[in-house]
Amino acid sequence: MEKLTFYAVSAPEKLDRIGSYLAERLSRDVVRHRSGYVLIAMEALDQLLMACHSQSIKPFVESFLHMVAKLLESGEPKLQVLGTNSFVKFANIEEDTPSYHRRYDFFVSRFSAMCHSCDSDPETRTEIRIAGIRGIQGVVRKTVNDELRATIWEPQHMDKIVPSLLFNMQKIEEVDSRIGPPPSPSAADKEENPAMLAENCFRELLGRATFGNMNNAVRPVFAHLDHHRLWDPNEFAVHCFKVIMYSIQAQYSHHVIQEILGHLDARKKDSPRVRAGIIQVLLEAVAIAAKGSIGPTVLEVFNTLLKHLRLSVEFEARDLQGESISSANLNTSSKDSDEKIVQNAVIQTIGFFGSNLPDYQRSEIMMFIMGKVPVFGTSTHTLDISQLGDLGTRRIQIMLLRSLLMVTSGYKAKTIVTALPGSFLDPLLSPSLMEDYELRQLVLEVMHNLMDRHDNRAKLRGIRIIPDVADLKIKREKICRQDTSFMKKNGQQLYRHIYLGCKEEDNVQKNYELLYTSLALITIELANEEVVIDLIRLAIALQDSAIINEDNLSMFHRCGIMALVAAYLNFVSQMIAVPAFCQHVSKVIEIRTMEAPYFLPEHIFRDKCMLPKSLEKHDKNLYFLTNKIAESLGGSGYSVERLSVPYVPQVTDEDRLSRRKSIVDTVSIQVDILPNSSPSDDVVSNTEEITFEALKKAIDTSGMEEQEKEKRRLVIERFQKAPFEEIAAQCESKANFLHDRLAQILELTIRNEAHDRGREKLQVPPKERTSAYSYIDFGVETGLCIMWHSKGAIDRNCASEIFFSIAVSFIFST
Repeated sequence: MEKLTFYAVSAPEKLDRIGSYLAERLSRDVVRHRSGYVLIAMEALDQLLMACHSQSIKPFVESFLHMVAKLLESGEPKLQVLGTNSFVKFANIEEDTPSYHRRYDFFVSRFSAMCHSCDSDPETRTEIRIAGIRGIQGVVRKTVNDELRATIWEPQHMDKIVPSLLFNMQKIEEVDSRIGPPPSPSAADKEENPAMLAENCFRELLGRATFGNMNNAVRPVFAHLDHHRLWDPNEFAVHCFKVIMYSIQAQYSHHVIQEILGHLDARKKDSPRVRAGIIQVLLEAVAIAAKGSIGPTVLEVFNTLLKHLRLSVEFEARDLQGESISSANLNTSSKDSDEKIVQNAVIQTIGFFGSNLPDYQRSEIMMFIMGKVPVFGTSTHTLDISQLGDLGTRRIQIMLLRSLLMVTSGYKAKTIVTALPGSFLDPLLSPSLMEDYELRQLVLEVMHNLMDRHDNRAKLRGIRIIPDVADLKIKREKICRQDTSFMKKNGQQLYRHIYLGCKEEDNVQKNYELLYTSLALITIELANEEVVIDLIRLAIALQDSAIINEDNLSMFHRCGIMALVAAYLNFVSQMIAVPAFCQHVSKVIEIRTMEAPYFLPEHIFRDKCMLPKSLEKHDKNLYFLTNKIAESLGGSGYSVERLSVPYVPQVTDEDRLSRRKSIVDTVSIQVDILPNSSPSDDVVSNTEEITFEALKKAIDTSGMEEQEKEKRRLVIERFQKAPFEEIAAQCESKANFLHDRLAQILELTIRNEAHDRGREKLQVPPKERTSAYSYIDFGVETGLCIMWHSKGAIDRNCASEIFFSIAVSFIFST
């Protein structure tokens, strides 16, 4: 062997003949089963291969690989292992220049077949499988580093390599279920345990995957899991994708997530447990990817999950309909529970994914989910519910709101405007007045997640009379200007939904607890002196509604409202720390404890509570009195004039939208500015006919200034003296009813008038009229945009003069 090695090194051009001769001898010895000569020949080849690194080794390698192939084709396990060991040694040699004509298709196929060895002897079977895995590892190492020879990543090779490795990984008895990375196998396990060796090879393969071939390496995993039905139970599937997510480069994580989503779409008609298994795998993948790079798939993940949530609800509703038609189906209940497993898996995945997103992305996801929530009577949602029916629609509403609740959990915004913008608040409050107590509960819980910026909600849990609020150690900060403006804009909307939510006839104890928490959180997070007065007015209005009972509520619900008012006034009186107010509230609660305990939350929400037959005969000392509250707050500097004005719910956007008509429906609109409230109002007619001609005449300001001044004075006086809620309740719907029509008529009138006056005043020569008129048009349009951008702050009588001035200035400056 020493002489042969010296000869080969001294005369490398002879390597080709040496290799051919040894290959011929080895082929003959293999056929004749002369194992001793085969071992000698392979040892000689191995030593020559390790000793010679010249350019002329290329032909020798071809002979070497041909001999390895002969050994692998033999049916003797020892020769297969011998050939594998020789190939592994060859794979570890770094060649100076790649050989582009060399292919390893045969070795991929043969090593993959060895990984599935079914030899009757367990030791032999294990030995062959280990040899097959090591052979695949050698092929990967030999080919994967050279970018110009990327045939190993072709689908026909990956479809053999990946399932072979997964087949051996499947033998792991104890799958690590921890969130962290799976433990690295020891050196002894790598050599003796096919499962650990296969997992190590799989990690190495995925670690070398790049952007272009990542999908080819992942897709065979889905085929293997489908073929062997490993989604239910899905412990092995979860383990596989943990290995994948921790092995690939972080920037490619979104590719794996996209593949899981695509496979979920492909298996959407499978059994619920299979779909639930895939969704749980997605959850594990998202949990790992969220710590690194998720990529551009954020909305795609949520869109796919919400689509499958709708499909699950649709399947569940279909099963329930089938059950009602034919009660003989005994599997319906199990299918129903299986679909709930899918739905819970979707919600859990949405919540976990959303909670790991940065705040700016989480607010977008909140808007995205809210846009999917169907609301009866509207078509603003983007989710197809045509196949669901009423029961399915209710179910999808609950599921989407539960998803939204998970996403908003832990969300902390610096200002309430960021957490509850108008585009999100309006659709969120829409389902808060539905005839379903569970939907109302979910809406309130979402509101609490967004309002509670100082983690006070846990301290307020449960509706009760708190003896000393200071013991709760409530955290609060000074109300910022943005929060104050939010309450000025949206406060009445929040009060209305709380007020009407308290009067729903299907309320249970949890509804009253959440409503109480809502009032308390508004007091903590958003209340200045003006908001405190509004909240007290709201509480008194709830008390009055329970006493009068115009909505024909049951006695339990009337007493529940009374208990809610008592708990809240006890809380707010201690929060603002006005002694006289606290004294009045404490006195009423003390009297109720002795004479009417069913007006207190500790008693009314017990299982067996004695209820009164009526509330009309009760002493007024059992009620919170407006005059006593106004007297106590007025002595501490609060502006209490508004306490004497009963609370009236504000007109909603839904009411306003339902009254709107198209501008082409009418030519003349009768507008009732304000109803007659006193004899002095007769000076001004409170109705005015607005037509195109009337507006055109109004543009000419000559002779109308005095009349307009008088009108303005009366309107200003009306708005200064009348309570705000009264004005809002009477005028808002009518004002909004006119806004769009008046805007369009006025715009058309002003545009035409400004164009005509501009062309008359500017004596433009005929040859230059086209250019000059275009300048006039552009100037008028510019002025029009500026005027309407001010949102109606300009008096309509001077609008034409403003437009004309802007147009003329633009023309002369040009």
